Amino acid sequence: MSIASHLTSYLDRRGARYEVSTHGRSHSSLETARCANVSPGQLAKSVILEDEGGCVMAVLPADKMVMLGEFSRFVGRRRLKLAGEARIAELFDDCDPGAIPPVGMAWGMPTIVDDELETNGVVYMEGGDHERLLRMSHAQFHALMRAQPHGSFSKNPEL
Repeated sequence: MSIASHLTSYLDRRGARYEVSTHGRSHSSLETARCANVSPGQLAKSVILEDEGGCVMAVLPADKMVMLGEFSRFVGRRRLKLAGEARIAELFDDCDPGAIPPVGMAWGMPTIVDDELETNGVVYMEGGDHERLLRMSHAQFHALMRAQPHGSFSKNPEL
């Protein structure tokens, strides 16, 4: 597979500048960071949540986890839960399972960005498969996500 068609179309329409790099096949965002030799805090991952109102994407650093209560309060939706794999595959049919780019807007999905990603000089993201990463400068990432709501809703996972 290659970079998801929804993603490339969206980025091209916005004139976003990015570099594509390849890495060894990986199966999680932390493994992707390790394989690509990037800091997990610089790798933006997506977490898809849903309730009766539909799906929403949380975008956060790969080494963090969503605080569901905080996120739910932030978006004003009380019954959010992790979306199932079948639902995610249906919505992101041009992506490999588990390699969803953190740009839900490209698929028409509400997207909320964790503030912690704004502290990075560079941001990496999955391109839709398990072997390619997109690299953006802070300025490009900020411009891409400027219109999306931002908040603080992530934490370090429990050890």
